[in-house]
Amino acid sequence: MKVTDHIKKANGKTLFSFEVIPPQKGKNIQDLYNNIDPLMEFNPPFIDVTTSREEYVYVDRGNGLLDKRITRMRPGTVGICASIMHKYKVDAIPHLLCGGFTKEETEYVLVDCHYLGIDNVVALRGDARKDESYFVPTEGGNAYASELVQQISNLNKGQYLHDDIKVEHNYDFCVGVAGYPEKHMESPSLNTDLKRLKAKVDAGADYVVTQMFFDNKKYFEFLDKARTIGITVPIIPGIKPIAVKRHLQILPQVFKIDLPEELIEAVEGCKDNKAVREVGIEFAIQQSKELRDAGVPFLHYYSMGKSDNIKAIASALF
Repeated sequence: MKVTDHIKKANGKTLFSFEVIPPQKGKNIQDLYNNIDPLMEFNPPFIDVTTSREEYVYVDRGNGLLDKRITRMRPGTVGICASIMHKYKVDAIPHLLCGGFTKEETEYVLVDCHYLGIDNVVALRGDARKDESYFVPTEGGNAYASELVQQISNLNKGQYLHDDIKVEHNYDFCVGVAGYPEKHMESPSLNTDLKRLKAKVDAGADYVVTQMFFDNKKYFEFLDKARTIGITVPIIPGIKPIAVKRHLQILPQVFKIDLPEELIEAVEGCKDNKAVREVGIEFAIQQSKELRDAGVPFLHYYSMGKSDNIKAIASALF
């Protein structure tokens, strides 16, 4: 079922969803199931599955020379989505990236998703590779998320990249995109970033999931500004509970977001990470309650491979 249909079916009730990360190569998928299992009691209509970018590794040839090779440490996003759908009978949503994929490769992934009965995808530009200072489009790939959305929308209309095919059945993917209440780190302003979000919606995006934020005021202001410029699709808030002290440095550095002073002071006053985790849970509960009371369609949680704190939060809300 499409995310937008889940929202309509809920008739104003706030729903629960979360995001998972594929296990690294060599890991058992059971590790992923062990983190999903405790969250299924809260009846998530969908589970997001991230996609990793390619990266370079250097392999010793044994003669003093190194081979530079491309690898992906967390492959299998579409396969994991199929496994989740089969095991849990819920919708699983793969993330699709511009970076690291040609348009042809993207089309093949979408064909596979269609065959597997996957109704939703999230279209993202993706980050720069670890060896790049800035994002560099893949040769033959989409340079912007709006272009990726347009490709998916074209396929929904029966328009393939190169092949003139008599289409007997159109695809009908529901497309999610990312939104940034505190603007994307590369945008010169929030207003510029909102224009880019509108371009994605105009290209065919059906809903928005925000980057993590910790100040609900910034989400509400972002929502108001989005509505003012004509973005009418659902905007789902993304929530990440603080779990360790170093998040005070890592999250602002990586995601270019601000943390509220009350949260900073509470974390700094903790004697260990166990106490930090409890602070993060309680803060996320209060944050989630305010968002739920405001009528958001979903509360979407970034689990980062762990579910115990997400379960504690969900237990207080659902």
